[in-house]
Amino acid sequence: MPEHAYDTYDHLISLLDASSVDYRLVDHEPEGATEAVCALRSHPASEAAKCIVLRVKVDRRTTRHVLAVVPGDRRVDLDAVRALFAARYVGFSDPQTAERLARAVPGTVLPFSFDPDLELVADPDVVAQPKLYFNAARLDRSLLISGADYERLAKPRVERISGSASAAE
Repeated sequence: MPEHAYDTYDHLISLLDASSVDYRLVDHEPEGATEAVCALRSHPASEAAKCIVLRVKVDRRTTRHVLAVVPGDRRVDLDAVRALFAARYVGFSDPQTAERLARAVPGTVLPFSFDPDLELVADPDVVAQPKLYFNAARLDRSLLISGADYERLAKPRVERISGSASAAE
């Protein structure tokens, strides 16, 4: 795993400790896929934060990058994100851009943005969770925090951006 992923992990733990929030670390077999890691952590996918880096083309010259956070049993509704930003196009970022902006490898992206060029948008069902699980910038360790503490620390823009899981991502 690239060294910067562990820097992101340390940054997250420092933020949590400095904020005096209750959290729990959960060690497990290395896994980045939402359904599989939920099984390893023994909780429903609805309690997981699925984090997807999106490329949002507002116009021909303006591209923004958005970290969309939705419940693990849902998908990102690209049309809702497009409407939210009045964009011409919304799609998934390429892996290199996503890794650079999220400062984590795919499968370990946090529901936090530590890069000013990565805008954070979370679905209201994420911040409403009493228990919120996510990989902690590592494939072998996850974090459990309340949705309210997550919202207070991460300060996401809270908007309805999830759809049913029936459509593929």
